[in-house]
Amino acid sequence: MISAVGARLRAFLAFWYDFVVGDDWRVALGVVATLAVTYAASRSSTAVWWIAPVAVVVLLGWSLVRATRRS
Repeated sequence: MISAVGARLRAFLAFWYDFVVGDDWRVALGVVATLAVTYAASRSSTAVWWIAPVAVVVLLGWSLVRATRRS
């Protein structure tokens, strides 16, 4: 049987999983990849401010196309 602390911890982790991943794990993975690429590129001396906005547009478009095909 799960203790009260264990149940609360499980509920807390389930909330964060649902909050971060939500309905589409592919978009969540794309966000993590975007952050990793942005971090890696920031280690050089080039401007990397544009990576995140481009990724948002691409991920949003990809998500919308997939959602409209399903319905």
